Amino acid sequence: MIHGPNPPGVRPPVTGSPDERLSFPATERNTAPIGALLDRVAPASGRAVEIASGTGQHIHAFASSNPRLHWQPTDIDPSRFASISAWTRGLPNVSAPIVFDAASDDWPGAPADFILLVNLLHLIPADDARRVVVTIANGLASGGVAVVYGPFRRDHGFASEGDAQFDASLRARDPAIGYKSVADFSGWVSRAGLEISETLDMPANNLAFVLKGAPGRGAAAPPDAPDRRGAGPGSGTVERP
Repeated sequence: MIHGPNPPGVRPPVTGSPDERLSFPATERNTAPIGALLDRVAPASGRAVEIASGTGQHIHAFASSNPRLHWQPTDIDPSRFASISAWTRGLPNVSAPIVFDAASDDWPGAPADFILLVNLLHLIPADDARRVVVTIANGLASGGVAVVYGPFRRDHGFASEGDAQFDASLRARDPAIGYKSVADFSGWVSRAGLEISETLDMPANNLAFVLKGAPGRGAAAPPDAPDRRGAGPGSGTVERP
């Protein structure tokens, strides 16, 4: 999904079905490549948590293809719960969605064997993005795996002119948000006690990072209390062109 603060007047093209399922075209496009990655790197069983589940499209697909993982959908915005529940109805390995702000809330429940975060970091301020990485580190069980997916600024700049234009459009709406650099993200991961085991090029110039606990790591420090400024990780939605 694509999540984050919802700038005033900005809404994506959303289609709703009679049973309350919402659908985003970008989510439809990236489900297959993300799913192929999860089939390879996610544990065969255990507890899985999706941060910022949005419409519920992803967790429906991935819970269906990974039935021995028990999935916990989360979102900062309870208005998404009807769609998440509609998408996951009938799946015995999906819990009811819960409210969770990964930049400030305590980790929900037991440590997770797998954590998924898709298309969030470019839509929140850098301090919140750093706190989300710390939250992932604190929530990951020993031997667990996390996947972080989305658009990032490379060392040489943007991957395309379209990425540069999209980043500029985000910053025009809120100067605090926009693409995070690979270098900054890598630093946050390292300082949180995690390591990037794989970095993969994905469709539409996105990147996927596979994170694991660094050998001998302890728990990451708790996130600082954020300056909420009325925005945070959640499911306001901005679609890339």
